[in-house]
Amino acid sequence: MAEKGRKPRLAVWKFASCDGCQLSVLDCEDELLAIADAIDIAYFPEATRAADKGRYDLSLVEGSITTAHDQERIRDVRRRSRTLITIGACATAGGIQALRNFAHVEDYKSVVYARPDYIETLATSTPIAAHVPVDFELRGCPISKHQLLEVITAYLVGRRPVTPEHSVCMECKLAGRVCVTVAHGTPCLGPVTHAGCGAICPAFDRGCYGCYGPKESTNAPALARTLTDLGMDDKALRRIYRTFNADAPDFRYESERHGP
Repeated sequence: MAEKGRKPRLAVWKFASCDGCQLSVLDCEDELLAIADAIDIAYFPEATRAADKGRYDLSLVEGSITTAHDQERIRDVRRRSRTLITIGACATAGGIQALRNFAHVEDYKSVVYARPDYIETLATSTPIAAHVPVDFELRGCPISKHQLLEVITAYLVGRRPVTPEHSVCMECKLAGRVCVTVAHGTPCLGPVTHAGCGAICPAFDRGCYGCYGPKESTNAPALARTLTDLGMDDKALRRIYRTFNADAPDFRYESERHGP
């Protein structure tokens, strides 16, 4: 917490990412105004060019670590932050760019860039927690603004954030939606995916894509048997787990069960 009589200082940091989670912060709109009244937004490049240097009471970090420079930068951010919270799939699981972890990055560089010798990058894309201690991880691609408000509010009052630990299936049930897998035979990652999106895809008769990463205590092998019965082969099973949270341990393990 901040010193008595002083607003807590907030910083929002970007590493390798698409900025979607930072935009979710701005999408809070009216709620953000209330937050701004209770907290000093000292550093947030997405919203302002002002840079208030120094130490921060709360840092929100978006993005994964993909360069040696960012390895050094995240250590500096950790030293200057009393509380560090990672936001989004990139910061918590390496993001979609972690697909490089299943291949050789040099092969990508030679195809994508005319002068790959100018590119300095790590062989892997890794979450923030792989480099520094993290106080709380907020999942999603992008994050839920409602969960973000809960996290910031919890920090302001000095308690641990309360975010759901159940699966997307529970969100479907709470909304009274018919299971797309049972009713239509649609492949869906809902049973193994962390809640938070409000089950948007099943609401439109589409299967969950796993945007919020693996829920606690997944049973992906059991789901694989159901998906196989629906006609998915090993290649398809491997692909559905290699998206936004490809390197999240549970998803990575399940994808590798179905081939390299």
